[in-house]
Amino acid sequence: MLNFENYPLGMNAAIFVVGAAMVWYAGTKLSKYVDLFADRTGLGQAFAGALFLGGATSLPELATTLTASYSGAAELAGTNLLGGIVMQMAVLAWIDAFVLRGRPLTLFSPNATLLMAGIMLIGLVALASAAVTTGELFSVMGVGFWPVALFVAYIGSLWLMYRYEGDPRWEPSGETAQPPESARDLKDAHHKEFRDVSNNRLIVYFLAASAVILVGGFLVAKTGEVIANQTGVGQGFVGATLVAFATSLPEVSTTYSAVRFGAYSMAAANILGTNSLEVALFLPAELAYREGAIFDAIHQPAAFLGMMGVVVTCLYLSGILERRDRTIFGMGVDSFAVLIAYFGGLAVYYSL
Repeated sequence: MLNFENYPLGMNAAIFVVGAAMVWYAGTKLSKYVDLFADRTGLGQAFAGALFLGGATSLPELATTLTASYSGAAELAGTNLLGGIVMQMAVLAWIDAFVLRGRPLTLFSPNATLLMAGIMLIGLVALASAAVTTGELFSVMGVGFWPVALFVAYIGSLWLMYRYEGDPRWEPSGETAQPPESARDLKDAHHKEFRDVSNNRLIVYFLAASAVILVGGFLVAKTGEVIANQTGVGQGFVGATLVAFATSLPEVSTTYSAVRFGAYSMAAANILGTNSLEVALFLPAELAYREGAIFDAIHQPAAFLGMMGVVVTCLYLSGILERRDRTIFGMGVDSFAVLIAYFGGLAVYYSL
């Protein structure tokens, strides 16, 4: 088995970049496959984004979580998951700023299911933060209460989303923004390109891209842990920044691709769904961690990352609900507020 601790910092950094590049390349393919599959099967974009894109783009987090937990780096695993939630909400802000300049991203997402997904996410993150604060309450056969409760809550949130998208109780009023013409042209061209590709082959492509993401995520996790030790920065901050950024690359690429194709609800649901799954991944982390309950090994400042996740999620939900056509520096007011909260929160977290 590869022992990255024997490699110099420069080589580990190079391997980290290679793993991140694998994650990025495969991630650019996933949103296209899911968009096609959602259109062909009649699944809603929001539910498909939360379930399929959210699940596939969480593979790096799964790889890093299992790898870090198994090697005893519980702090890296926990801060990667909670820090990734905040990082991926910031992804939406960057997409808003550089892809949809002049119109807020949330203006193009008049979907009630996104509000349901965001509310479920806030509840999950609040529970995870409570788990970090209290530590493990009790364990049965070596598995703690909190990881199981979080996983069950995640499954319940998916069920509620699926039921709600099939029968929404209200519809937005006012302006219904239309996707840019370029997005419709790109999507039409993409559907034409894959016209002769069967659904079964689409699934194979999806699984192949997911496998590439999983391998890239493993490389990112192992080298990220070693880079933290070699630089002396610490697992907590490296997990919340460098590793969280690298494992968020699928979300960046798939969200960027979804927005370019005009699948705005899918783009937002991808981030919300991924973040919900981040919380559920504390269960496999618990199973892989061999030195006791994982929530007993995660330092309490990690709960601050969870609360940052709650704040930035609330900011975006307010943007989806309000749907105001106002921008700051080419991005929506909500996206600008998310970036301020993200960088300000990281500064506070580093000082803890």
